[in-house]
Amino acid sequence: MKAVRYIIFGFIFISLGSCQEEEETIIQDNTQTFVVGSRIAGLLSRTSQNPTAVDNVLDSSSCFSVQLPVTVIVNAQQIVVSDQADYQTVQNAIDEFSDDDDLVNFVYPITIIYQNFQTQVLQDADDLEDVLEDCDEDDGFDEIDCITLVYPITLNIYDSNNQLANTITITNNSNLFNFLSNLGNNVFVAINYPISAVNSNGQTIVINSNNELENFIDDSIDDCDDNNSGGGSGNQTFIAVLTSGTWYISYFMEDDDNQTSYFNGYDFTFNNNSTVAAVKNGVTTNGTWSTYVNSGVNKLDLSFAGNALDEIEEDWRIIEFSATQIRLKHVSGGDGSTDYLTFTKN
Repeated sequence: MKAVRYIIFGFIFISLGSCQEEEETIIQDNTQTFVVGSRIAGLLSRTSQNPTAVDNVLDSSSCFSVQLPVTVIVNAQQIVVSDQADYQTVQNAIDEFSDDDDLVNFVYPITIIYQNFQTQVLQDADDLEDVLEDCDEDDGFDEIDCITLVYPITLNIYDSNNQLANTITITNNSNLFNFLSNLGNNVFVAINYPISAVNSNGQTIVINSNNELENFIDDSIDDCDDNNSGGGSGNQTFIAVLTSGTWYISYFMEDDDNQTSYFNGYDFTFNNNSTVAAVKNGVTTNGTWSTYVNSGVNKLDLSFAGNALDEIEEDWRIIEFSATQIRLKHVSGGDGSTDYLTFTKN
């Protein structure tokens, strides 16, 4: 069905005229297109959003950030926060005493900035409480803010519902984030490669495909958030998360084919003795797990009895994890194909 969809898509797009030949070539290749909810769309959203987790010491929320400068009061100490370096001053004031309430109180009014770059002025603590109550639940994965996409970026777009093709130019992070946030169903997007990006070391690199772009962002996750509990933040922390509660597979992509439904009904329990039990319909498949570091990369190795779960028997790279989700990736040493596996806590 998936292949048929893209064949139809390609046929319709070709019929729109030879003046769009360059777009047709790109957008017919399903490895270079993406849709709403795809992994690359999520990575690009986190890369282009307004950074909202960087100031959590102030507002304890990744829903928005507080526009600087701002004045706060911590343990009767008034602190003017003028730039990000002052966040540490606030943290030091919080840590100074062990028997205080550690509350950060703002001197109002303050302006907050949402992930989509929209702003709102808050007049008092009641306004702040209202905003916090309206915020969606945090999934534990923050912005990826130490890399920069170089604009402009050209996107080729095809709306299969209306059979309309278009080309737009993205000029900044706000444009990209809001475009992705409003991306409709049945809309296919292709980036007009090559594009450039600046990595965490300040070096400009050239990116030529979706696969290269995903790898670039994946490799940057640990560098971009020192507080992120991602793959490089400590083996013991990861093990503590892995061995708490039960998990199910919420995402499995193999060779650009979404096979998540194959694992519906499985619950996984990872035990401290390096064994794992996968239970489905009362039937248990036993296996083992282990973690190790290979060339600076944290890995999770999975093995199961029989062949029911052989598709996930790999040495998975730990991309990132939170208390409720573990995101893994495997690149084949043979053909270079990429698989993705996500465990979500029940």
